[in-house]
Amino acid sequence: MLFKQQALLRQKLFVLGSLAIGSLLYLVARVGSLDRLQPICPIESRLGPPHLPEQIPLRTLQYKRGLLHELRKGNATKEQIRLHNLVQLLPRAIIIGVRKGGTRALLEMLNLHPAVVKASQEIHFFDNDQNYARGIDWYREKMPFSFPHQITIEKSPAYFITEEVPERIFKMNSSIKLLIIVREPTTRAVSDYTQVLEGKERKNKTYHKFEKMAIDGNTCEVNTKYKAVRTSIYTKHLERWLKYFPVEQFHIVDGDRLITDPLPELQLVERFLNLPSRISHYNLYFNATRGFYCLRFNIVFNKCLAGSKGRIHPEVDPSVVAKLRKFFHPFNQKFYQITGRTFNWP
Repeated sequence: MLFKQQALLRQKLFVLGSLAIGSLLYLVARVGSLDRLQPICPIESRLGPPHLPEQIPLRTLQYKRGLLHELRKGNATKEQIRLHNLVQLLPRAIIIGVRKGGTRALLEMLNLHPAVVKASQEIHFFDNDQNYARGIDWYREKMPFSFPHQITIEKSPAYFITEEVPERIFKMNSSIKLLIIVREPTTRAVSDYTQVLEGKERKNKTYHKFEKMAIDGNTCEVNTKYKAVRTSIYTKHLERWLKYFPVEQFHIVDGDRLITDPLPELQLVERFLNLPSRISHYNLYFNATRGFYCLRFNIVFNKCLAGSKGRIHPEVDPSVVAKLRKFFHPFNQKFYQITGRTFNWP
């Protein structure tokens, strides 16, 4: 009797063991098949298109500051250029003016963005007949190396006031984005004068006072033949550009605000250029000694604008300042109306 019970128990254990082994083998086979299955939504597709600026790997951003810096110094090899898929692209945005409005500061600050590369020098392709005759390939070769996803930006303030430029840029790219940075017109005119005055003094040359340049001695009216005054009549120049480009392709930057509170202005430009927001308070710090904001690219690399920025302006006769402001007022009102942006200019 006992022998029969032991035999029955062994038989049950055998059946249970067989079932357990069979289940285990099924699970192993199932896991193997799952490994071979493609996920319904791969990681790559969930991250979005691979070339969007916000998906740039950190290593690529480091190359932007490292490898591209070596390229600007001429130290990178053709093999590095090929290996990292670097290109020289025509600009997709241009800072066209205004002279003494803050074009250099704007360009340097935008270069904080990892998706932006800048042409370091003013190229003067579209406003210089000799350069323009060299052709578009010459212009492209003046552009910095970049990764394909990045936006190249150049700035030449003379573009804004040169008659031939709008048509020439339109022929290159009719959908290009155009940035104009402006300051209060009288302040900008005095700043313009101050830069020229400094250049004259370096050469030990004399120069007329601002009042004599800005006011016609015969009529006692504003001298519109004086270039510093003409440049500040923003609406006259903008109307010429609007013959070729719709107003939606322009973005007006407040140059006075860029000095005192730059981040909001830079965020507006990011949106205009369809860039993800990347520039933050971390990238901008106020230098009390210089009286301007400086740039922080990372924990080791900071940069302040050249010492020539922020020159001290000469004292100007208050009656001349008042006359100029009264002269510019109707032009300013029209500029507000065209651009849709209002400034607190007197």
